[in-house]
Amino acid sequence: MDIQRLKPGRRMSQAVIHNGTVYLAGQIGAPGEDIAAQVRAILATIDDLLAQAGTDRSRLLQATIWLANITDYDVMNRIWEDWIGDSPAPARATAQAQLARADWKVEIIVTAALR
Repeated sequence: MDIQRLKPGRRMSQAVIHNGTVYLAGQIGAPGEDIAAQVRAILATIDDLLAQAGTDRSRLLQATIWLANITDYDVMNRIWEDWIGDSPAPARATAQAQLARADWKVEIIVTAALR
């Protein structure tokens, strides 16, 4: 089976497609923005990458969400739930983690099925 890479770079590809599944790299927002702005930016990027792969959020299989501060959980969830809307919710895990940069507040990783 062929492997397709979207926006490949030296360190990583933003998405990898294989065997009817698209795997997105961890997405982050603009450093220094507040949690709400970072989450909204990440979800917009996820929508864009999923569209480039030929799928959308209704086909999400799994999401992993890393928060720099777990106290941002409720804010992130409100934005996430608005974004998911009527789409089926994926399997999801959320945890607090020390992210690679102090001004990143959240990182989201998703996996989705292709159409």
